Amino acid sequence: MFYSIGRYILLLKAVFKKPEKFNIYFKEVMFQMNYIGMGSLGLISIISTFVGAVMTLQIAFQLNSDLIPKTIIGSVNRDSSILELSPTISALVLAGKIGSSISSEIGTMRVSEQIDALEIMGINAPGYLILPKLIGGITMVPVLVIIAMFLSITGGYIGGTLSGAVTGSDYILGITSDFNPYTITVALVKAFVFGFIITTVAAYQGFYVRGGALEVAQASTKAVVVSCITILAADYFVTQLLL
Repeated sequence: MFYSIGRYILLLKAVFKKPEKFNIYFKEVMFQMNYIGMGSLGLISIISTFVGAVMTLQIAFQLNSDLIPKTIIGSVNRDSSILELSPTISALVLAGKIGSSISSEIGTMRVSEQIDALEIMGINAPGYLILPKLIGGITMVPVLVIIAMFLSITGGYIGGTLSGAVTGSDYILGITSDFNPYTITVALVKAFVFGFIITTVAAYQGFYVRGGALEVAQASTKAVVVSCITILAADYFVTQLLL
């Protein structure tokens, strides 16, 4: 484990070396931002909307009491969506979608000796291959999380009103009352950390793969598993630190 952590840190050190040509990196960063952001927008939108709707129904079921005002359903769903559901579920989904793609892409380049060719030409392969993905991840994952927050709360409104679990006026009153903007800051910090984890862990698994197509597939699977575990651990530590 310590060997892997040390090699991971050394890889990050190589990633942040001064790039050879900024214009080449800029084009690749724009491509990765489009791929990570726009390429994942539809999936994140669908998942967030349904998660918000389901959460509203479950909260209404748990708080089914005449002594508890219905507005609590909206406020609980709002805080749960912002603090935990939107950043964490979005990150886990992106770890499966983006992480496996990054790992398999870099792993294929490694086993086909394309990375060796870059290094022979004097190009900083870790920086050229990983840095644009890293910048795209830490930039677009928070954007996707913001969208997920909005859609999750909207999905809660739709699911609650259609099922009759809560009226629209009670739900809106709940999500607007006693709102603490600091919760959004915590969620965005989580999203930034998760974006860093997703891209770097997947790139690490792909960069050091050895063998052939089977090993590339195994590295992609391992990248998703390690990323998900690391995301959940980071979620705990960031929450403990900021709340």
